[in-house]
Amino acid sequence: MRPLEIAENYMTAFFSGGDPEVLRDLLSDTFTFRGPLYRFDSAEEYIIALKADPPEDFEYKMIRFYEDESSACLVYQFIKPGVSTTMTQVFEVDKDKISKILLVFDSKSLGM
Repeated sequence: MRPLEIAENYMTAFFSGGDPEVLRDLLSDTFTFRGPLYRFDSAEEYIIALKADPPEDFEYKMIRFYEDESSACLVYQFIKPGVSTTMTQVFEVDKDKISKILLVFDSKSLGM
């Protein structure tokens, strides 16, 4: 599967508002997440955090996307009540699983 397809599957699952456990099949055993507010060093840590504080009432509108042999980059507008900000996520893919996510956005846009 191409990195962009895997990233799109992640976005569909994440933004569905469903059980974060569905993400587990997309994430590698060596998964890490880095963003302006959170850092996780395993899929387990990441899924536990999403279950403890599930994101609610949000959506995204794709602006641009790119891929190469081992990664995909998505640039999108993140929207929830009172917030609209541009976000970028870089997905590193290894053996059809996401091994790394880098999330980039201005945390001030979330009122932080």
